[in-house]
Amino acid sequence: MKTTLVVLAAGMGSRYGGLKQLDSVGPNGEVILDYSVRDALAAGFQRVVFVIRRDFADAFRSGVASRYEDQCEVAFAYQETGDLPAGFTAPEDRTKPWGTGHAVLAARTVVDSPFLVVNADDYYGPESYRLIHSFLLEAGASVRPS
Repeated sequence: MKTTLVVLAAGMGSRYGGLKQLDSVGPNGEVILDYSVRDALAAGFQRVVFVIRRDFADAFRSGVASRYEDQCEVAFAYQETGDLPAGFTAPEDRTKPWGTGHAVLAARTVVDSPFLVVNADDYYGPESYRLIHSFLLEAGASVRPS
């Protein structure tokens, strides 16, 4: 069964003062999410979906996502303020993404397998990914189509 890592990376970093998800922290220019993707792939995840904003898609693709295209399937979902459930509208002056729940909603069109959601600027450690991957496989095996 295929499993997907969904990386929420659309934040604006307004308190930080920039796109912290693109700032390197490692000795070889790694960003924090590089460690998460590495750990997830080692745990058995086969696909990574990055939830990003369109306005930095090119920089994100070339600066981060391109590193994984030869290791796993990579897809993108775009968090846009106007992408809301039926009956809801965004204020005209809204420019910031809505937050975590909205970012997960943005991934709905590209996620088609059991998945784990992580923040691009948090580090969870390899054991977290092993445990969750194992759970997703066990839970998926116990679900029977009706």
